[in-house]
Amino acid sequence: MSVSGEVTPPVTPPVTPPVEKIVLILNGEVKREIIQRLMKLKDKKYFIKNYLQPAIKQGLIEMTIPDKPNSQFQKYRLTEKGKKLKRKLN
Repeated sequence: MSVSGEVTPPVTPPVTPPVEKIVLILNGEVKREIIQRLMKLKDKKYFIKNYLQPAIKQGLIEMTIPDKPNSQFQKYRLTEKGKKLKRKLN
């Protein structure tokens, strides 16, 4: 609450260019390795930290197997919020 007693809405972090890029690339359900290759990024840790995790935290993409994040069958897809952003960016 602010001093005047009004409720201030939570501040959502801005969508960074790396997150925008991953949203634009995702089409259907795709494995991390494929997304990374399409983005021409070689470093797995860098990709996860700077692209994948921020996009997941912002609710733009989701895992197909959330209860097994390290599954060899794990894929990623856009959420409704991610689809809306993709339409806006296109």
